[in-house]
Amino acid sequence: MIYFTKMQGLGNDFIVIDNIEGDVSLSTEEIRQLSDRRFGIGFDQLLMVESASTKSVDFRYVIFNADGSEVSQCGNGARCFALYLQKKDLTNKNTITVETNSGNLVLTINQDKSVRVEMGEPNFVPSEIPFITQSQAIEYSLEGQKVGVLSIGNPHAVIILKDIDTEDIEDIATRLQNSDYFPESVNVGFMQILARNEINLRVIERGVGETLACGSGACAAVIHGIQLGLLEDKVKVHLKGGDALVEFYRDAVYLSGPGEFVYEGAVNVRSDTS
Repeated sequence: MIYFTKMQGLGNDFIVIDNIEGDVSLSTEEIRQLSDRRFGIGFDQLLMVESASTKSVDFRYVIFNADGSEVSQCGNGARCFALYLQKKDLTNKNTITVETNSGNLVLTINQDKSVRVEMGEPNFVPSEIPFITQSQAIEYSLEGQKVGVLSIGNPHAVIILKDIDTEDIEDIATRLQNSDYFPESVNVGFMQILARNEINLRVIERGVGETLACGSGACAAVIHGIQLGLLEDKVKVHLKGGDALVEFYRDAVYLSGPGEFVYEGAVNVRSDTS
């Protein structure tokens, strides 16, 4: 029997599992079954709390997409992760350092229970994203679109549109995700600039589809807009699930927003292959 907590951040929903003892091991198929919104619990990502490998870090933050693939970053999940740690009395700190596959994150729980996540430095080096191209640039021409490409722990492609609700964004995203440009696929963000400090954003995530919010996608979009000289260093991002704040200073990017507890439960996982 596995005990879990269902949480959401701006409509991006998760289950969080305490695996500090290391006794929970789920196969790809089992994660897929749990993520099913009709036959399982339903979630965008599964988050696991594990013990850190170094003394300077408080916990390890492990993330799986709904299709069972492991990923390195999830900003909305990080906020829920921090609130979970405090609510479950796993820590009494308001500033928590966690390790991920792409480096350490610093999570700060504010007095109003919103969370500010230090997301680290963006990476524009194509081979490290990974992204197949002949040379590095601020924008690339891919599948008939002008695209910004960078990594915020996960690979992101950012496209600026005049109206993100009229274009066939799912078709554009699918072509990019299935293209040879991105060997590990890519999260595709569609940004509509409203002002120098305000944007609308929709994100089609690899292994998930369109979600109500994507924290690392919000960061990627704002950074790309700043690179093009279109945005200021502090931007309100309107997502389908609500608003987030992204700040980009001296190569470090910060994401702030809420996280909410939904319910708790237990499930007996039985894979078809077991």
